[in-house]
Amino acid sequence: MSKIQSIRGMKDVLPEETPLWQWLETVVRRMTHRYGYQEIRLPLLEPVALFERAVGESTDIVSKEMYNFLDKSGEHITLRPEGTSGCVRAVIEHNMCYQSTQRLWYQGPMFRYERPQKGRLRQFTQLGVETFGMPGADIDAELIYMVYDMFKALGVADHVRLEINSLGTPEERTAHRAELVAYFEAHKDELDEDSLRRLETNPLRILDSKNPEMQAMIEGAPKLLDHLQDESRAHFEQLCKLLDSAGISYTINPRLVRGLDYYTRTVFEWITEELGSQGTVCGGGRYDGLVEMFSSKGLPASGFAIGIERLLLLIQTVGADKHVAQVPDVVVTYEDSEHHIDALGLAHEIRQQHEQLRVYSDFAGGKLKRQHQRALKSNCRVIVTLNGDGGIGLWAPQAEQSVTVERHLLHDSLSKLLKA
Repeated sequence: MSKIQSIRGMKDVLPEETPLWQWLETVVRRMTHRYGYQEIRLPLLEPVALFERAVGESTDIVSKEMYNFLDKSGEHITLRPEGTSGCVRAVIEHNMCYQSTQRLWYQGPMFRYERPQKGRLRQFTQLGVETFGMPGADIDAELIYMVYDMFKALGVADHVRLEINSLGTPEERTAHRAELVAYFEAHKDELDEDSLRRLETNPLRILDSKNPEMQAMIEGAPKLLDHLQDESRAHFEQLCKLLDSAGISYTINPRLVRGLDYYTRTVFEWITEELGSQGTVCGGGRYDGLVEMFSSKGLPASGFAIGIERLLLLIQTVGADKHVAQVPDVVVTYEDSEHHIDALGLAHEIRQQHEQLRVYSDFAGGKLKRQHQRALKSNCRVIVTLNGDGGIGLWAPQAEQSVTVERHLLHDSLSKLLKA
């Protein structure tokens, strides 16, 4: 019989990994709560037309990477490749910004058919934070503040750096695009195949090329920052002042772009040197033009997204996960095999009296020595043993303390050992 394995690029999260996921998710929930953001839960399946319009039919995401199919009714649907478009759809569909602003966040699986590699999967988990109805640099800064606080809580703030840029307005980009195309046309013999294709579709993305042979030429390309008019320049200067006032270090990178035309003004990325080529941990910015693709009413919007698998990889790479472990506080064992049912009752009693504790019953059997070996391997704080004579032994391995008590003294003695 052939062995059935998971689909390539879709990874199981095993029990020894889930404590780290749960810890990160707890930090995310706590941070979004502190900043006053509300959770929104979006469908995994969306109409293909949503992404064709929002992301663009010529992009790799839509043309090559989406998992598309016709359902039984003939509707063309897809597994969502990113979260922002679906969030915008929900905000418009439910008229969520009528006479109010919105601060939203979501987390869940996204799907893209691409070559799996370190930090990049076909099913990946994304944290998204989106804001609607606020046009100023202040909300852009708040988003960056939140990411910074999140990275501090996760222990990776010293291993990432912030880059920012302004993409201006569509009109400012049009003026810059004309100069950019003329410049790259004059250096066409230096462009690689991917950049030649982008020259026809989205020349701004050439600035983001990682081809080392093109870097000197790209460095001399016209800069969008030089084309900003007064309002866009003031917006960017205000963002810089707000980051300075918060003590958040940043680099202005005029080559930092986002791949989609609906981005306006602020864009930012948090980058690490710890993960090789997969260095972008968080990307965000302002996308005032996106809502206009779906509604006649303009609506300013900004947000960011973080790939959870890549962030977890960074946490593990720098050793920020060492304190995260889901181990039992108490393991209940028994001296005589005929008492294993009594040991089950004892474990249940401990859970009722000490609701904060994680209590594990050893049902694997074997002699008491073997049970104790398994308990020690679990790194538990206290081993409770139901002795053959009815007494109860308590052993705290790390504190090197042990005591034998009668049952009515169990809970007081257990509390003392746990505090030791």
